[in-house]
Amino acid sequence: MKKIIVTGGSGFIGSNLVDFLIKKNFYVINLDKLTYSSNKYKNNFRTKRNYKLIKIDINNRRKIIEIVKKFKPKAIFNLAAETHVDRSIDGPDKFIYTNIHGTFNLLEALRFLNKKKIKPKFIHISTDEVYGDIKKNLRSDESDRYEPSSPYSASKASADHLVKSYIRTYKLNAIISNCCNNYGPYQFPEKLIPKIISNIFNNKELPIYAKGQNSREWLHAKDHCEALFKLYLKGKNGESYNVGSGMNIKNIDLVKKILKICKSLNIKIGKKTKIKFVKDRPGHDFRYALNSKKIFKHLKWKPKITFEEGLKHTITWYMQNKKFLKNIKYKNYEKRLGLNV
Repeated sequence: MKKIIVTGGSGFIGSNLVDFLIKKNFYVINLDKLTYSSNKYKNNFRTKRNYKLIKIDINNRRKIIEIVKKFKPKAIFNLAAETHVDRSIDGPDKFIYTNIHGTFNLLEALRFLNKKKIKPKFIHISTDEVYGDIKKNLRSDESDRYEPSSPYSASKASADHLVKSYIRTYKLNAIISNCCNNYGPYQFPEKLIPKIISNIFNNKELPIYAKGQNSREWLHAKDHCEALFKLYLKGKNGESYNVGSGMNIKNIDLVKKILKICKSLNIKIGKKTKIKFVKDRPGHDFRYALNSKKIFKHLKWKPKITFEEGLKHTITWYMQNKKFLKNIKYKNYEKRLGLNV
């Protein structure tokens, strides 16, 4: 049974990727620090014979080296990161420590193991936010200049640059993926889609920044997992790949769409469940959009799940797994963040 390490495998995308890889009959080693947003829900892969969770900070270089030497994985997917932009505005230090210094320690561990002829494929998962605000009708190419706007996106951009430097200087077998906004099962409810779903379930207001005109590109987490697997199988060493759906929608239209789907599923919409425009976050980028032709053409990957279908599936999942939300302390996501400037 081939082994794969997933760092941050208890996060949102990580949980979906671990599940995906187990179904592909890999032995998956999940390295996770288990922070506030980690998925502690009893996932269907928790008791599988081909899954192992190791609680660890990716800054523990010595332990990382020991684990890789022991398991000799075919690949390492790096999803360990602090991800919430608003939290990065209130407190950038954790983002610098995990996203930059943590990636540095992983790279240093791989550089050491490289000398020992242990060379797993390193797939570093990044974000479309590194490209910054994109003008209407334009889409970011892999060769575009990075212009991050928040401490979060700056920390991810820094990590990307580190990976690129280690590829060139130390000949590491590594790939970078820059993905658009993800949605689907297991997402922590501080993010927009699960936050709106949770508030609908609990008869609460639906907060939207400014006037809701900000545009985002969305991809279902299962489609993202398919793309990451393609990168593992066929991705070219040293390359970066944008991973997107090409489907952009304004935040206000997204919330209205969620409400419409909830009504079609006979989910009760309470009297307090109304859209409320709130003060915008500082430095809020207006639009992200990716040009994903490279992965479409060279790796023959394209998303399979339509946005309408994916949203309906996501809402249904949260409806059928209400214990997932109940197991999360409301105080960890109810408070508006990103105002402490």
